[in-house]
Amino acid sequence: MSGFDYDVIVVGSGPGGEGAAMKACKEGKKVAIIEKYKEVGGGCTHWGTIPSKALRQAVQHVIQFNRNSCFKEACGGPIQLTFPQLLGTATDVIKKQVKMRSAFYERNNLDLLYGTASFVDEHTMQVKPNGKGRAKKITSAVFALAPGSHPYRPKDVDFTQHNIFDSDTILNLDFTPRSITIYGAGVIGSEYASIFQGLGVSVNLINTQPALLAFLDEEIVHALSYDMRKQGVVIRSNEEYKTITSKGKFVETKLASGKTTKTDIFLWANGRTGNFEDLALEKVGIKPNSRGQINVNENYQVEGKEHIYAVGDFIGYPSLASAAYDQGRFAASHIVDGFCNVKLIKNIPTGIYTNPEISSIGYTERELTEQKVPYETGYSRFDSLARAQISGETQGLLKIIFHSETLQILGVHCFGDQAAEIIHIGQAIMAQEGDANTLLYFTNTTFNYPTMAEAYRVAALNGLNRLDNH
Repeated sequence: MSGFDYDVIVVGSGPGGEGAAMKACKEGKKVAIIEKYKEVGGGCTHWGTIPSKALRQAVQHVIQFNRNSCFKEACGGPIQLTFPQLLGTATDVIKKQVKMRSAFYERNNLDLLYGTASFVDEHTMQVKPNGKGRAKKITSAVFALAPGSHPYRPKDVDFTQHNIFDSDTILNLDFTPRSITIYGAGVIGSEYASIFQGLGVSVNLINTQPALLAFLDEEIVHALSYDMRKQGVVIRSNEEYKTITSKGKFVETKLASGKTTKTDIFLWANGRTGNFEDLALEKVGIKPNSRGQINVNENYQVEGKEHIYAVGDFIGYPSLASAAYDQGRFAASHIVDGFCNVKLIKNIPTGIYTNPEISSIGYTERELTEQKVPYETGYSRFDSLARAQISGETQGLLKIIFHSETLQILGVHCFGDQAAEIIHIGQAIMAQEGDANTLLYFTNTTFNYPTMAEAYRVAALNGLNRLDNH
């Protein structure tokens, strides 16, 4: 790869870019990573995963405190914290993440360049500095694109108004509103509905689909919908907006069905678009699709451009930080060796940080029914677990779906506190071969008591009892 400034140039320092850069560097390649923002970490660290999850955790702590009568009595009443105060916890986490990740690059002697990257030709990029300074051109044999994505903004919505936000700009909110309309009830919309509801804000959640999070198991979705409505969230499904207008002190959202909401602020949470506009992809003959994403082959090479790789949100599904990091590593392995025997695992867990959390892996009942696979289910209700009773987090359930003949684990779905952690036990067993991946693992294993992990044993026994009662 001689004759170029670098062996590999990586665009974007989010999970995908970091995974690619670190793997290539550790394999002896000369690597530069270009970051448009003033700090490393990408959208995951600064606007997406880290701040929203840290904010949600802070709200959860407040809820848990106020639920305990002893704590409230000792403090003279419930805790009342503002949105900006709670957001401060996210700021602390972001600083720690940036410091840690910056140290990774420094320790491994990567060239970290801050600025906007754009192609000049097949092997040349221009980097325009964020501040003062002249743009410079650098060359590389190979490129790995991980620029991430940003919230989609319809042209007929005025996001310059002080009370209309998207999922990035909502982090600049400097007060706690009395009411909010959230448009889009996917993962981001549902998570922010939980966050604002936990702050006592009146929430209108506008869903463009027939049900919340339709890719999840229906029973889990029903549990979430019931809980949200119980807590006061107004969910309106099968709706489309007609107009969204700031009226100064409030935002008026008129729906195509004739309904109208008037709330202090409005949050757009419906769709994301790949960050391709600054890359000058036309210079290398690459055209993104309507969602700003590009197509790649199984090795993450852009179609028709074997020396250009792309990973993360820029290529679409599964659009998860965890998957993006692995995609980056796998792409770098192919860059270094010309092949990569490791691929993304079939069953990637989904974590949704509503309150309570949702996590899922494997098949849903609907999918197995469509495939005519014989299955049975086993349940563990959290209110029957000693650990949940001790913590006070009794709302939730663990559901195991298994083959009714072989007892193979086909899916695990969890709704409740720590669901995103609990799911990994099921994931580990589902990854095993043969008899190791059956319901009997959970019935023949001794779990710590009291723990939330015990839910697997309870659910497994419940499932076997269902078979015995047939």
